[in-house]
Amino acid sequence: MPFEVLPEFDPLKTVIKVIGVGGGGGNAVEHMITHGAKSIEFIAANTDHQALQRSKAHVNIQLGSTGLGAGARPEIGAAAAQEKREQVAEAIRGANLLFITAGMGGGTGTGAAPVIAEIAKELGILTVAVVTKPFSFEGARRMRTAEQGIENLKSKVDSMIVILNEKLEEECPPNATMKECFETSNEVLYKACVGIAEIIHTPGTINVDFEDLKTVMSERGSAIIGLATASGPDRARKAAEAAIACPLLEGANLQGARGMLVYFTGNESLTLAEIREAMGVLNTFVTKQANVIFGSAMSEEMGDEVRVTVVATGLDRPIDPTTTVDTTSPAAAPAIGQPASVAEASQPSSDEPPTIFGTPKTEKKADEEAAQTGAPKFSIPKYLS
Repeated sequence: MPFEVLPEFDPLKTVIKVIGVGGGGGNAVEHMITHGAKSIEFIAANTDHQALQRSKAHVNIQLGSTGLGAGARPEIGAAAAQEKREQVAEAIRGANLLFITAGMGGGTGTGAAPVIAEIAKELGILTVAVVTKPFSFEGARRMRTAEQGIENLKSKVDSMIVILNEKLEEECPPNATMKECFETSNEVLYKACVGIAEIIHTPGTINVDFEDLKTVMSERGSAIIGLATASGPDRARKAAEAAIACPLLEGANLQGARGMLVYFTGNESLTLAEIREAMGVLNTFVTKQANVIFGSAMSEEMGDEVRVTVVATGLDRPIDPTTTVDTTSPAAAPAIGQPASVAEASQPSSDEPPTIFGTPKTEKKADEEAAQTGAPKFSIPKYLS
């Protein structure tokens, strides 16, 4: 089922902005605009004046003064962004959440994205970077440049998602065009942004707001924002499993996640038992100290389908084996260690659903049990207390 079109920008709502930096970032922004993403403000920043002339973004910023590009030299991209700090700050100011998207390995994205992240940090904006690593055939030098740029950027953002271009050929049909392959990559950013927008802009039965998202994103490091839809028997569990399985993302081991936000969208037939089953699958990956938040929204337009959005953070911090939840659940075991993102629903790995809680608990009892067992505490809605 296609995404629901979100309403036009409302200044009273949480403000989400996406800034595409360089050619790759600009292409990702154009993809989102073309596919009708709403309630998001788009910005394009580039050293290439010709590329900006074709941009449909709400705001276009020429970095530097020549308009001739950065010549695959990150230091030129960084200097160009520094030259336009005030213009960049003005464009991103007012955002509650900023996505920075760029291709790593070239000049503009690699050099300018960290500068823009610094500006966002100074403004107190929650920032997520979504970047790509080059193909292996682009050479060792470009790959080293990309890896250096990623490390530089990671220290300046709250969370980072790294997409591997090298995996695109494996995931696309044999005769897929280059454009189709890159659209597959751009879909990661598109669905992540639209999924986040749905979570924080849609009133829910169990509501999740921006502060909940901020709490989860405070677990700094690599992140996964996955989304999938499924129907039929075990639909919520199938969608949850699919949302955390996509090989396009680099080495984020979901096991040991320090923060997780899970959001369910379905019609009135969605049951608490289905949510419990799906949360049981996801719970096998988090640490005992993880901050786990879940919410849900009702939409009759979903029909028999259930959509599950997962935001998992703090994935690349060292894992203490004594702090992870038991992962012997047959439904979850095949996915352990796999990176995750947006994926279509897949078949469940087992008919034996893991469980996450037996009966509804009060906040006090949840606190007591969390202290005794070390299990992550879940946000319990008032009507279940």
